[in-house]
Order: sequence, then C-alpha cells, then structure tokens
Amino acid sequence: MTAKDAIVVTADRIAELLQAGADPHTPLRGAEWTVGEAAAHLALAGKLMADIGAGEDRPYGDGTPGGLAAANRAALAVFPQRDPAVLGAEIADTARRFVAAAADRDPGEAVLTPMGPMNMATMGSYLLTHLLGHGYDIAVALRGPHMVDREVVAFTLPFMRLAMPRVVNAGATDHHACYLLRVGRDRFAVTFSDGVPTVTDAPPRRPDCTIAIDPVAFLLLALGRWTAPTAMARAKVVVWGRKPWLGLRVPLLFTAP
Repeated sequence: MTAKDAIVVTADRIAELLQAGADPHTPLRGAEWTVGEAAAHLALAGKLMADIGAGEDRPYGDGTPGGLAAANRAALAVFPQRDPAVLGAEIADTARRFVAAAADRDPGEAVLTPMGPMNMATMGSYLLTHLLGHGYDIAVALRGPHMVDREVVAFTLPFMRLAMPRVVNAGATDHHACYLLRVGRDRFAVTFSDGVPTVTDAPPRRPDCTIAIDPVAFLLLALGRWTAPTAMARAKVVVWGRKPWLGLRVPLLFTAP
C-alpha cells in the first residue's frame, strides 16, 4: 500500500459507514458535533485539500488549533448538507481528486495548507490523518468498524512530526526534556528546550524518556481520542528511561490539531 492508496481506502471506508443508513443526528462521543456535521466537515475539508492540491490558493484559518476550529464552525454554518449518503460520496470523490492532483505535482513542492506550509507529500499525510481522526469518531458513534490500523498510521507520521512544533500549548512552557518515540517500526526524537520542541530522526543526546507505543494508540492519543492512562491500561505503550514519569506528560504538551 502507498500513501495515496491509504487516502482512498480510508475515504471509502468512511463512505461505506455513512452510506449504510447512518443517522446524521447521532452525536459523536466526547464532541459537540453530530455524525452529519462531522461528515459535512470531512466533505468540506476534502474539497479544500483537493483544491489546494490542484494549485488553488485557499486560505483557511490561521494555522492554530483555535483558528482552525473557528474556520470549521464558519464553514459548517453556510453548508447545510447533512445527508450521510451524499456526504460519504463527496468524501470519497474529493479524496480521489486530491490523489489525482498530487500525482501531477512534485512530492517536494511546497504548498500552503490550513496547518501552514508543507510539501505535497506531507500534505497527503495531513489529509490522511484528518480522515482517520474524524472517521474514527464517526465509526465509534455509529458502532461500526473504524479504519485506523497499523498500516495506514505509518503514512500519517510525516505530518504528525511536522505538526508537533505547531500545536504546542502552554503546558510546555519552560519544559526541557528529550524523548525517543518508537512508533511500531518507526523511530524519531522530540527534544524540548525552553518549551520549544525540535523533531529529529535521532535524539541529539541521551533520551530522558523512551516511549514505545502501538501505532494505532499513538495516532489516537496524538489526536486526543485516547488518553495516556487509556493507552497504558490497554497495554499499548511502554515507557522507560532516566525519567519515565515524563511519558505521562507528553500528551499534555500539545493541543490536538
């Protein structure tokens, strides 16, 4: 499977859930949105990403979690469609539009996205991450099978690594620590200096805390769908090092995009 395959497969699985008689008024667990609103958001975001992928200039929010939330509310307010079947078809269609547009561009070409500048390859990772997060919410609400699995999560890591420094919150103020993350077969380090994180392939010094985590648990934790205690209770994460207690703090340093 390639990253482009993962985008299409994930969008199709979300569409299948929405087109199987889903009630648009079903509330999402732990969120203000309903299934219909989440599906509408995915359809709108899919069109936005496909347009950007095709070379259009589409400013959206200010790149911060709060700014994106405000832009999302404004977009939903002027988009009345809430039919799950219609929206599912749009989600699948816009995913294919993005993949087709991306195929004609250099993966290293820079683009401006709602989460700031990145290259085309990372933008595909961003779109996939977005689909997986909201798709998971929809699946849980509808009590259907979710689409987050180890294979597709691997393709979200380029975006997750890029996004980390952009979504740091006040909890990281004055934080100093070096973390080594082992997400399945992937490895990368996050080093904080005065609350500012730098993400590198390898740690610049001996890690204070090493976190080995199941890829699915990593994504759901990073997107705020799970908590650190939940992941640990499900035996999806192991923490060790000179300061293992720092492992519980990591999710509190970021605001989920």
